[in-house]
Amino acid sequence: MKIGLFYGSTTCYTQIVAEKIQVLLTADPSLPDGSSVTLHNIKDQPLTLMTDYDLLILGISTWDFGELQEDWEAHWDDITQVDLSGKIVAIYGMGDQLGYAEWFQDAVGMLHQAIAPQDCIRIGFWPTAGYDFIASKAVTADGAWFYGLALDEENQYDQTDQRLNLWLTQLMNELVAL
Repeated sequence: MKIGLFYGSTTCYTQIVAEKIQVLLTADPSLPDGSSVTLHNIKDQPLTLMTDYDLLILGISTWDFGELQEDWEAHWDDITQVDLSGKIVAIYGMGDQLGYAEWFQDAVGMLHQAIAPQDCIRIGFWPTAGYDFIASKAVTADGAWFYGLALDEENQYDQTDQRLNLWLTQLMNELVAL
């Protein structure tokens, strides 16, 4: 299985998580032999490379009052031009639930909405329990799930590694169930 991990990172947190995901997945014995995880910083590499992969993991952070990270913003129109038909897609996001409680993980929601019209398979939804925020575009209609893994290095940095490990196990289980 070819896994492409595409991220944009201004302050390096999204990149650090991408690198952790690469290490953890590469060592995961449940991945089929010959699987690979390739990182793509979208600042330097085009989103059209997404078509080369079976599984896409997309890393994005929310800035200020619900804004996109600058690299994603610069390539935002490109995401609708990439053919994601049949691709399996998971999203993780970085945000600050206390400092920006009314916009927590909004970029995850915007990315989900941008790819939703395509015929891709979305996995990796993450429970909203355990977070303290007011509003988010990244939450399902019932309020129970984020559209992807929600990480908060500002306020819950001590939970990042555990959440990441649980999420990756969840992704592998969801892949097996497909």
